[in-house]
Amino acid sequence: MKTIKIVKIGGNIINDEKTLNNFLANFAQLKGPKVLVHGGGKLASELASQLNIPVTMIEGRRVTDTQTLDVITMVYAGKINKQIVAQLQAHNTNTVGFTGADGNTIVSVKRPVKPIDYGFAGDVVTVNPQILIVLINNEVTPVFCAITHDANGQLLNTNADTIASEIAIGLSAHFNTELYYCFEKSGVLTDIDNNDSVIEHINTETYTQLKTNGVIFEGMLPKLDNCFHVLQHNVHKVHIGNTDMVFNPTIKHTSLTL
Repeated sequence: MKTIKIVKIGGNIINDEKTLNNFLANFAQLKGPKVLVHGGGKLASELASQLNIPVTMIEGRRVTDTQTLDVITMVYAGKINKQIVAQLQAHNTNTVGFTGADGNTIVSVKRPVKPIDYGFAGDVVTVNPQILIVLINNEVTPVFCAITHDANGQLLNTNADTIASEIAIGLSAHFNTELYYCFEKSGVLTDIDNNDSVIEHINTETYTQLKTNGVIFEGMLPKLDNCFHVLQHNVHKVHIGNTDMVFNPTIKHTSLTL
């Protein structure tokens, strides 16, 4: 069974043109099947402000009303996604840009309004990987933005980490899946102010110990809980760190296994 890499990049990469272009040049050289998932960065908030559309964030998540959904669709599925696709094409990597609506690949439901009404935010319920498998087997790389749909004509703003994890699970019956969460730190840290304090290997047993001992910081717990969720659903390995780990496995980062 072939190994596939699902790589998620966030706003810290997208917000810096030079950093993004360097990453894409390296990603294009990555051998074997691969999928890229990207967030939206700050561009959507900047455009919303220019259009006098209020930006509301609750617990780090965007409240998506009708106007905001229009903006993020333009920015995520339009400008950012197509610029990434064009850059990868320039590096001789054949690529197709996706929302979850394209090919009916990711179906979500609108998040319940209680206790917080996030508007048109989507929670993933189904991944249909058939079209992705055809593309990947023909050396075409899917690039997903953070938008899904409800199969009834409604687009939904969906967390990019969640999209990456659900794609990894959806492809796990067909590939040996490895999921990479890239952000500005070198991995899961014992000291948030020391980027060298990386915990290089975490499994179920050590994760329980780290939580009990209060070693892992609170903001990292939801991400790690999600990592172990995908590992329990046939994803082979999860990696957390900066983008260097994708291209050089000897770079210090955090690997998670069961």
